[in-house]
Amino acid sequence: MIVGITGGIGAGKSTASEIFAFLGVPIYEADFHSKNLLDTDKELQSSLMELLGTDISKNGLIDRAKMASIIFSNNDLLEKANALIHPKVANHFKEWLSLQDFPYIIKEAAILFESGSYKNCDQVIVVTAPKDLRITRVMARSGISREEILARMDKQWPEEKKLELANFIIQNDGNASLIKQVLKIHKSLLNN
Repeated sequence: MIVGITGGIGAGKSTASEIFAFLGVPIYEADFHSKNLLDTDKELQSSLMELLGTDISKNGLIDRAKMASIIFSNNDLLEKANALIHPKVANHFKEWLSLQDFPYIIKEAAILFESGSYKNCDQVIVVTAPKDLRITRVMARSGISREEILARMDKQWPEEKKLELANFIIQNDGNASLIKQVLKIHKSLLNN
């Protein structure tokens, strides 16, 4: 069974995924593998440089910060870049999935809904947290500005839309125990 886990930037999907991993659940981190493909897939690198210009390359690698500054300020380029990246990640995921034998796996993706890959999931978990808390978390971990975070948030589906499609919701506002919520979902998925 494929279980997608997503949430807005800074919601805590990676933290929730780490708890699932501690329970022995195989985790596919789409964002990590996407970055890895940007570093290793020469065909993808070439296509992105053709789309965004050769100045996004630095020392033979895609400068992800430069690429982000370009695509997050231009919806057309964002869509075109995603159209190049997402099929590569989807193929990598299929290969990875064929090697798993746990009763279910977690596919962690920031843009699970936006990319349409939620349609290939049997269940979806949405991790949610208040917007101001999310902004504070992202600023603390990545050092990017509030404006850059808000720009990225604007490119993601509104949280309400994600929650409507969720099979499970994890509240990560610091009040409810994240571990207890994950354990409850884990038990439910094992009994599914």
